[in-house]
Amino acid sequence: MNEIIFKTPTNQKEFKEYDLFRWKILRKPIGKNISSLKDKFEKSAFHLIGIKKEEIVACGRLHFNNKDEAQVRYMAVAQNLQGIGIGKEVLRLLEKNAKKNNAKKIVLNARDHAIDFYKVSGYKIVKKYYGSDTDIPHTTMEKNISTFSS
Repeated sequence: MNEIIFKTPTNQKEFKEYDLFRWKILRKPIGKNISSLKDKFEKSAFHLIGIKKEEIVACGRLHFNNKDEAQVRYMAVAQNLQGIGIGKEVLRLLEKNAKKNNAKKIVLNARDHAIDFYKVSGYKIVKKYYGSDTDIPHTTMEKNISTFSS
């Protein structure tokens, strides 16, 4: 995992590749158009990509629902690189950004196959989530965070 660089996309080319990666992993397999990636938080969100050999292999996004609550969305890791800690690092960096910006809680809507991944990282199940635009079952999870921990 040392060969992966985690950073915020900084130019139009990186944002385009980031969007394409998000779509290929999260939306294309369920028949959704690439335009389904964007929401009202896109411009104000903290975006993160993991790059290996000049190719995006992981991503995640964090936005604020209100001053105390941040939300993780669009977490993805290339299928051939899952299970080696890349997703945990993306989540850790998103959480670090939330803490830096004084969030007290982080929420997310996990696809059912990802629930255990988030549980291991300290997230608790809140309820089933039915508002998804993907037609895939999701579960709302949350984690209370302290602005004083690292």
